Amino acid sequence: MASPIQTPPGRRGSASRRSRRETTRTVALVVLAIVVTLFAVLNTDKVKVHWIFGTREAPLIIVIVVSLLVGVIFTHFAERRGSKRR
Repeated sequence: MASPIQTPPGRRGSASRRSRRETTRTVALVVLAIVVTLFAVLNTDKVKVHWIFGTREAPLIIVIVVSLLVGVIFTHFAERRGSKRR
C-alpha cells in the first residue's frame, strides 16, 4: 500500500497561500504603482529640463518616468552593495 502524503509541520492549507505580510506588501505596491501612474498621466505639460550640456523641453510625464527609473536603478544597486558588505 502507498503511504499517505504528509504536509510539513507549520504548513496549513494550500502550499501556494501567501502570508499576511506578503499580501500587504503586494497591495501596497499595486496602490503605489496606481498613484505614480495617475500622477504621471495627469502631468503632461511640456517643461524645461536643464541638462548638464544644455536645456531642452520635454513632456513632464517623460521626466517623471525617467526619474522613477533612475531611482529604482540606484536603489537596486545600493541594496546589492549593502548586502555584499554583511
